[in-house]
Amino acid sequence: MYECFGSQPAAWAGKTYSEIEAIAERDGSILIQPVGSVEQHGPHLPVSTDTICADALAHEGAATVVDELPVIVAPALWAGNSPYHVSFPGRIDVTFTTLVELYEEVAASALETGFDALLLLNGHGGNHNAIGGASKSIGLDHPDVEVLATTYFGLAAEIVAELRDSDPGGMNHAGELETSLMLHLRPDLVREDLIEGTHLDEPYTHAYDDMFVSGPLSVHRLEEEYSENGAVGDPQFASAEKGEQIFDYLCAEVESLLHEVYEQTTDESSDESSETADESGETADE
Repeated sequence: MYECFGSQPAAWAGKTYSEIEAIAERDGSILIQPVGSVEQHGPHLPVSTDTICADALAHEGAATVVDELPVIVAPALWAGNSPYHVSFPGRIDVTFTTLVELYEEVAASALETGFDALLLLNGHGGNHNAIGGASKSIGLDHPDVEVLATTYFGLAAEIVAELRDSDPGGMNHAGELETSLMLHLRPDLVREDLIEGTHLDEPYTHAYDDMFVSGPLSVHRLEEEYSENGAVGDPQFASAEKGEQIFDYLCAEVESLLHEVYEQTTDESSDESSETADESGETADE
């Protein structure tokens, strides 16, 4: 079972300031910032589902490389943007503009320590545009930092295509994917006797149908228009075994991504050093 806040090897929350500084000062240092939300996830999953999944993936993904790369995981940001869940209790969120500013301010503060790269790792679909916008502004404000952002379930397309039992429309809010992950990560928080959802049947041809079947058309609807109980998809197809396979795949994807980020930042540093050395040599020759 996944345990949170400070116990993992790469957890910012469990380190002293000098330990954090030492990681940041290493060449190619990477800061991972998990982001999630607090909102209803049907009658069977906790309101913290998005945050739990993003936080677990950030820590477990970092744990695969912590002995090789200078990486650290900041405490998860649970505030998200979920106005379309307004009809259901349990939601605590902020406006889109405030959310982008929050990401920017947290990044500005954390990056003062001297990290070479920042990865925003998101667990809530409603935050996707916010992390994209924030990553651009953070990058402009910190031109020497490699800034990246991703929503985790986008990394799972290949394994999901192999494992899913639901048709398109079954992997949405509190559906087959999230329920499987939570049965693996935090089965103690899943109300298995209440697992029930409504398969998404979106009438627009080019609109979003599924976490893995998306279209170019954005359609605004309140969540209650899709499901009476707030679970959109087919959670009845979920299993802990499926969740474990998907999570392990996601951890491998994060591991690969972190190696790529490290290579990008260290290669850039090496290139800059080489250019400086070449310029110095030319001056000396003259």
